[in-house]
Amino acid sequence: MLFGSSQPTASTLKQIRSQTETSFHEKGSKFMGYLFPVDDKTAFDAKLEILKNNYPDATHHCYAWRLNPTHLEEFAQDDGEPSGTAGLPILNQLKSFDVVNAALVVVRYYGGTNLGKSGLIQAYGAAAELCLQKVDLQPIKHIWKLKITYPYDAQNTIEKLKHRFNLNELNSSYTDRVSLILGCPVDSKKRLQNRLSQLAHRNIEAEFLEESYL
Repeated sequence: MLFGSSQPTASTLKQIRSQTETSFHEKGSKFMGYLFPVDDKTAFDAKLEILKNNYPDATHHCYAWRLNPTHLEEFAQDDGEPSGTAGLPILNQLKSFDVVNAALVVVRYYGGTNLGKSGLIQAYGAAAELCLQKVDLQPIKHIWKLKITYPYDAQNTIEKLKHRFNLNELNSSYTDRVSLILGCPVDSKKRLQNRLSQLAHRNIEAEFLEESYL
């Protein structure tokens, strides 16, 4: 189920860099959680297929994901469990920890005892929470990408800009002029625009490209 979402503030969002796994038993059923970074739905589908191949005899492969900090998308899948008892509790844990560009799959082996709706919600939520408590969460930096082109004799000026406005160098090209792609924190954009306008006489050209994140 695809969910709409109110856009969280960039300062609250976090990301993960590596996969983590957890497992526990509840009334005979085994729940195995797999949390991993993912940038798009195609990459998630490939990872889900691997997990399904690894556990083809599992009763359920329930999951949720959150993608794209600038235009957030969320999805939850119960995979045969009663509606709202599996995917949604997993998604709610991702939201509770403010995690984005991540997916969490909980694989269940049924143990013979029905847990009931409340029991399922608790079990799937617990599996997701265990993963999120274990992983290292890193803040996401909301930026504007900026292309800046300048002559070599303006290098010191550019270095001062990078330091003053906390700009991250994302790409570079050195030909007859220097061309950089920089990441500018969104809250510094207007101040940087004003400063760049003051440097036009130095033959420094700048263009803000798009919102993005680091």
